[in-house]
Amino acid sequence: MSVPVVLFACVHNSGRSVAARVLAERYGAGRIAALSAGSQPGDAVDPAVAQVLAERGLSAPAETPKLLDHDTVAGADVVITMGCGETCPVAPGKRYEDWEIDDPKGQDITAVRRIVDDIDTRVQALVTELMTARTQILQENTTVGGRLSLGH
Repeated sequence: MSVPVVLFACVHNSGRSVAARVLAERYGAGRIAALSAGSQPGDAVDPAVAQVLAERGLSAPAETPKLLDHDTVAGADVVITMGCGETCPVAPGKRYEDWEIDDPKGQDITAVRRIVDDIDTRVQALVTELMTARTQILQENTTVGGRLSLGH
């Protein structure tokens, strides 16, 4: 069973979605794949978001805003939007959630910390939910007719 792929999308892919991706990678610890993209990608990661992530021991310098396209959405299992609205491509069979989260662009560092805290809480809950569902599926796949199947 492959790991679930989560796509975090926002307009510029320079703040909210980057923070969510970096946090999901941290909490997922290889058990999920996290991507981020934007409908109108900016030029660079928001410096305040990068600072807040650095305060948490997370690195954002390698992050570059990416264009949100249909193929990226189609390759994800879960798509989390954060304010890109109707400009987000839609692919059938995907789970979609819209997180109403303030845009950190132009905000002071205290506001950005609150925004990243909000994202952090949501990402932790999502990762926990995905890992619980994955564990249940794996357990169901190892039980055949009420008996534990050891792959024989």
